[in-house]
Amino acid sequence: MLGLSGVALGAWGAHGLTGFLGHDNIGAWGTAVQYQLIHAVAIVALSLSPSRRNLDLSGWLFALGVVVFSGSIYTLVLGGPRWLGPVTPVGGVLFLVGWSLLIWQAWRSHD
Repeated sequence: MLGLSGVALGAWGAHGLTGFLGHDNIGAWGTAVQYQLIHAVAIVALSLSPSRRNLDLSGWLFALGVVVFSGSIYTLVLGGPRWLGPVTPVGGVLFLVGWSLLIWQAWRSHD
């Protein structure tokens, strides 16, 4: 679902919102789409791994990060409440924690 909606939102931003959004907002929209698609692919890769111990948690952190990070940017760009601005970095932290957990898991399993 994240991949499908990421492609759809990317296309909508590139073709349907260009007259509505300013240059800065198109850039922010593109960043939100990019992070959504990257983490959609990461979730798919995690689902294919035979070792699942901490990978499931990383996947959930990535998914929640997309909702918080990309979702807050989409909402802000479309004129949503400005209080969402400080929420966006929380999504970034969720991404970082998910990637850190993956690194830690890889390091631990390498021993």
